[in-house]
Amino acid sequence: MRFEAITWERLAEAIAARTDTLEPADGGPWLKVAVDGAPAARTGEPAERVAQALRVRGRAVLVVSTEGFLRPASLRYEYGKQDPDSYYGSWFDTGALWREVFGPLEAGGSGRVLPDLWDPVTDRATRSPYRSLPEGGALVVHGPLLLGHWFPFDLSVHLRLSPGALRRRTEEVERWTLPAFARYEDEAAPGDHADAVVRADDPLHPAWTGWRGAAG
Repeated sequence: MRFEAITWERLAEAIAARTDTLEPADGGPWLKVAVDGAPAARTGEPAERVAQALRVRGRAVLVVSTEGFLRPASLRYEYGKQDPDSYYGSWFDTGALWREVFGPLEAGGSGRVLPDLWDPVTDRATRSPYRSLPEGGALVVHGPLLLGHWFPFDLSVHLRLSPGALRRRTEEVERWTLPAFARYEDEAAPGDHADAVVRADDPLHPAWTGWRGAAG
């Protein structure tokens, strides 16, 4: 896999430009973009940059973090508070993401999306109001372990950290999650399935593969 240097600003512009060339694969009026990566990769920052670049191009955008779709603590901690297999398979409420985020943006959907469902700090429902995404708008979802669930993304970008960088940049109290990301690499192979991979070991000097099947 070959990488070339890029800035986060140029990367956001590249993603926005690529998004503008696409038609939703499901035949609906909404595009869906993934920025996938471990928490240490800080996916929220590039996701917001992409959203801003799309807005400048005239698109309505809704950014959704998977952190807002964690399951209640009673379910997350069923097998203990530091179980990597639980983190990998049952911490994130993929059913709610399908129901509240992707379902309304299917062809014929209402366009009314719930931006978050559960607050992991208070362990209560957020009670956030629904947000309406106009036709022609784009959804940008960011967070860990996004690929491999058959989510209907039209474009996906994976922020890759080497094992060493992932360990260094993950807070010590969260390093118990590292086996979950090793499993993700083995089972979901995000680097093979994303439309582009960004090497983010050095947060100030990212590099990327360019688009798969494209010349740049």
